[in-house]
Amino acid sequence: MRAITVPKPGGPDALALAQWPLPQAGPDDVLIKVAAAGLNRADILQRNGYYPSPPGAPANPGLEVAGIVVAVGANVREFKQGDAVCALLQGGGYSEYCAVNAGQVLPVPGSLNMIEAASLPEAYFTVWSNVFEFARLQPGERLLVHGGSSGIGVSAIQLAVARGNIVYATAGSDDKCRYCEQLGATRAINYKTQDFVAEIATLTQKQGVNVVLDMVGGSYVSRNLQVLATEGRLAMIATQGGAKGEIDVLRIMQQRLIVTGSTLRTRAVEFKRQIKAQLLENVWPLIASGKIRPVVDKVFPLEQASQAHAYLESGEHKGKIILSLQ
Repeated sequence: MRAITVPKPGGPDALALAQWPLPQAGPDDVLIKVAAAGLNRADILQRNGYYPSPPGAPANPGLEVAGIVVAVGANVREFKQGDAVCALLQGGGYSEYCAVNAGQVLPVPGSLNMIEAASLPEAYFTVWSNVFEFARLQPGERLLVHGGSSGIGVSAIQLAVARGNIVYATAGSDDKCRYCEQLGATRAINYKTQDFVAEIATLTQKQGVNVVLDMVGGSYVSRNLQVLATEGRLAMIATQGGAKGEIDVLRIMQQRLIVTGSTLRTRAVEFKRQIKAQLLENVWPLIASGKIRPVVDKVFPLEQASQAHAYLESGEHKGKIILSLQ
């Protein structure tokens, strides 16, 4: 099969189209003929040599796909040949076929096409597990989403608004801020021209937000603590601004704050199966009804994976970037 590989770490041009062994479905797996694959920041880290696939996972990049089931393992009862599905992977999504444990596979919701469906798994597994499981966001509470125009950001905004939350966001341009507000954010803050700490204080009458979803890290850590309400929760999912930040321990103690974080790729299948069950119950119906809509910025053919990575790194996109194999 055709697949995008990384013969040697480097920039976007390090991605190469190659012939790759066809994967085999194990007894608990589903074999998918891939129609579309989503891009994620983790793919860039892997391409640069900093985030290799876990042991036993395909070595080539790609953490989410949509496609058609072409084979199922002996123990799989939930899916059959011909089903339209999307899936969360540990690697190997930039390929014509992928094999994945059925616990990480979901039906395509509603009438979504394959391009739209490929934008869902990584974002919603991440948002649900961090915002609603670890950080326990409750209806009516206030949420601050950093990177509001990213794939994770647009998913978090829409889902939290649909579940009855007040959402604020940050983004890197006035245009992106207005887009976040169109998605349902009460107010979006241009972090290049405004201080989000001061803006949140004004917007909440100094009450702060209950949860912060942060993909920046670095200098944002101490500032995130400043915008949290008493008993607020900070959930960190990436370190685009650096892996180290300063923490005011006294503030954490006095306000009874919770600081948490996670990575998804290396988590056990059983954890992902539990999140999948929550998505099927709480999120997939919202997508199927159109209350939440996928946001796809741009689609590239598989052979233009290098251009797709360059576009992702430019930061110009709103929502997801997809590779098409159709």
